[in-house]
Amino acid sequence: MFLGKVIGSVWATQKEEGMDNLKLMVVQPIDFKDAEAGQSVIAADRIGAGVGEKVIVSRGSPARVLFSGKMVPIDAMIVGIVDSFDVTDDTE
Repeated sequence: MFLGKVIGSVWATQKEEGMDNLKLMVVQPIDFKDAEAGQSVIAADRIGAGVGEKVIVSRGSPARVLFSGKMVPIDAMIVGIVDSFDVTDDTE
């Protein structure tokens, strides 16, 4: 899993079977100081995340498990919207 920020949406009128009614969002991975931390990804979203929100993203097989055994061709899934977090900085 990783922390990310939703930076956009993807519209696709033609999708593979199993992806019906799935919203697709562009997510920029970030670190705990809000700095970019990798290449942006397209993630499926069933929980209603919006542009500008911080989210938790699951990748790979664990993302597909959320579909009750259905074969869904996704690699990343938004699994949470972050309200807040607290990280202790031990580097000082």
